[in-house]
Amino acid sequence: MNLIEPVGAALVLVDYQSRLMPAIHGGAVALGHALRLADIARVLGMPVLGTEQNPGGLGPNAQVIRERCDFTVEKMHFDACEDGLLNELGKHKATHIVVAGCEAHVCLLQTAFGLLRAGLAVSVVAQASGSRTAENHALAMQRLERAGADIVSVEMVAFEWLRTCEHSQFKAVLQLLKSAPV
Repeated sequence: MNLIEPVGAALVLVDYQSRLMPAIHGGAVALGHALRLADIARVLGMPVLGTEQNPGGLGPNAQVIRERCDFTVEKMHFDACEDGLLNELGKHKATHIVVAGCEAHVCLLQTAFGLLRAGLAVSVVAQASGSRTAENHALAMQRLERAGADIVSVEMVAFEWLRTCEHSQFKAVLQLLKSAPV
């Protein structure tokens, strides 16, 4: 078991698209957790990348996600690695990828599998991810864990990135953690 290393870490937010989110079971809560996670990553200086599945058909990510992403990969494959995500992560020398998104059992799952095949460490933030049904979300988390991804929470990620209460951004991150997830 390994902690999420802050050096070489990157956050990938998968397909929080405006037209999709109303259909996601607990979508508003998942989006709220994703926003806190993105804000924490940005405070700590980590790259935040987004993906959008077929944006011509499904529209862009929610604006609150888009404005937090350093770059967004437009994709047609369910696995964003097939459409350039690995190239973008390579620019940041990322080795441990924290992933959250929708739908957990399709695009998030296949993207995480692509990251694992590429030899990267992968941690999936379950509470910041969603599917149209709770059952599909649960099955995706089980399958991801069996494949070698760590299933984590927003707070696990934040405190592993911080490592110590003496971190210069500890208080800023703590305030973000205390904020409501929606």
